[in-house]
Amino acid sequence: MLTVNMHDAKSSLSKLVEAIENGEEQEVVIARNGKPAAKLVPILPASKDVSKRIGAGKAALANWRSFSLDEFNAADDEIAQLFGAGEGSGE
Repeated sequence: MLTVNMHDAKSSLSKLVEAIENGEEQEVVIARNGKPAAKLVPILPASKDVSKRIGAGKAALANWRSFSLDEFNAADDEIAQLFGAGEGSGE
């Protein structure tokens, strides 16, 4: 962890951000009068850790039963009728 004073941080902000972006530094603490005042850290893309979303999906679907392909396709004719298949659609 790198600590810099406020003046140095203002003078070299782009270099500090570049060091964070390149992974050279994990965080940079900016101090005012020798006391930590702020922290510069990388912003990680939200899409990197999808485990919580996947877990939520598994939990939401936990009580659903699976269907065989034949069971899934069994309602095709009924669904086609609901959508008006064959009524002037060229079938």
